[in-house]
Amino acid sequence: MKSICIVITGLSTGGAEMMLLKLMQRIDRSRFQPTVISLTSLGEIGPRIEILGIPVHDLSMTPSAPNIIKFMRLVGLLRQLGPDVVHTWMYHADLVGGLASRFAGIKAVTWGIRQSNLSPDQSKRSTLLVMKVCARISGWLPRRILSCSERARSIHVAAGYHADKMVLIPNGFDLSRFQPNAAARYAVRAELGLEPDTPIVGMVARDDPQKNHPGFIVAAAKVHAALPLVHFVLAGTGIDRNNKALIELIEKANLGKQVHLLGRRDDVPRLMASIDVLASSSSFGEAFPNVLGEAMASGVPCVVTDVGDSAEIVGDTGRVVASGDMNGLALHLVELLRWPANRRSQLGLLARQRVADRYEIGEIVLRYEAFYTQLMRGG
Repeated sequence: MKSICIVITGLSTGGAEMMLLKLMQRIDRSRFQPTVISLTSLGEIGPRIEILGIPVHDLSMTPSAPNIIKFMRLVGLLRQLGPDVVHTWMYHADLVGGLASRFAGIKAVTWGIRQSNLSPDQSKRSTLLVMKVCARISGWLPRRILSCSERARSIHVAAGYHADKMVLIPNGFDLSRFQPNAAARYAVRAELGLEPDTPIVGMVARDDPQKNHPGFIVAAAKVHAALPLVHFVLAGTGIDRNNKALIELIEKANLGKQVHLLGRRDDVPRLMASIDVLASSSSFGEAFPNVLGEAMASGVPCVVTDVGDSAEIVGDTGRVVASGDMNGLALHLVELLRWPANRRSQLGLLARQRVADRYEIGEIVLRYEAFYTQLMRGG
């Protein structure tokens, strides 16, 4: 049995962290023995990985404030574990985990890239500095560099990352967990006090500038002007009535009765199956948005901005507009909402089939396992 050590910046809820959880849930434990190390904290995802019987360590580091004592603790832990492969996830883990692995004498190291925006205006200076350092040492430190999106791969190569080391494995989705569910459609509307046939646009995203909630509210106002009966369901960490800035935007747009803020939810498959169309208004940073695959697997068509691999994920089963084009986002939402329900459902089923063909989680995990095996062999 071969040992795999994942070093990740943190384990709070997010797309990268959720993909790690899905990988840990399905990796062949008769062939691979995984361990996870979080540089910061266990977050919400760490305990869920521990339940699987996988050891999880947290080092309580502050990524922006290097600490030599904690770094040497990581080196010591890696020496103790002696993994066959170290897989680091996200920039700070790539740099810190990669260097610690070399100090520990581990050569089979792969970095993980999960971001597609390197704009100085939209990224933290500390993050960009770490990325630039990684670009300079990418030729000798990692054996491979794993990207979850083609857009992220090309952007990082342009920024100086070693092109020949790049490998692409997209995120994967569980089609048994995310699937069409007519009962959920009626139950969620009842929960919100809506009529059973009320049209709903959904947005599932945490409170983060790159998700562009202000832009979504602009688009929602335009949709409401054309289709007054449409309601908007927003879910995600920080997207609740305590978010004063968001509430102010909603009230200013006169959408107080149409917008429902649900906060972080543990029933995302149920929510996804209840909506008519998913909107993604992201303006930067995304590499491979998980919510698109989840909605599509649920039989829900998506209208998205062309950020990261969003256009490639959706293909011809949804609609794509330029980043920042909230007028275009609104127009396409109105277009799909005006379709007869059966026509929209047919498009949703095509979306689900696209996920089955390209992003089914079982097949994606097999690709990870093959990648790790090749890495151990020096490939």
